[in-house]
Amino acid sequence: MIHHKKGARPDTPGPAAYFSGSVTLTPVIEAPDPARIRALVVSFKDGARTFWHTHPLGQTIHILEGHGQAQREGGPVIDLHPGDTVFFEPGERHWHGAAPSVDMVHFAFQEALDGVSVTWQEEVV
Repeated sequence: MIHHKKGARPDTPGPAAYFSGSVTLTPVIEAPDPARIRALVVSFKDGARTFWHTHPLGQTIHILEGHGQAQREGGPVIDLHPGDTVFFEPGERHWHGAAPSVDMVHFAFQEALDGVSVTWQEEVV
């Protein structure tokens, strides 16, 4: 059993190489092999979002607070509200973040394949 007490692992700012705007990452779990689950709580200040990215085994986000937006490549921007859940298919290019003028917090779950859980790409324009 691995027990992480609240506050034992610090929040970190979302790296500018992968996020636009102010983003805070709160670790939940990065399970050791052979488990593959990775999960974190991501807090986006108004208008902040991820860059385009993919996940080899897909990603699920669950909106906890605020108003968010997401888009898969070639699709419309969708609005997200507390309680909404989105599954991005394996390899599906997408982004997600806070709507303009509103903060958003989501729980993100993804699995690693050969140690890789995300492939980051360019900024959304």
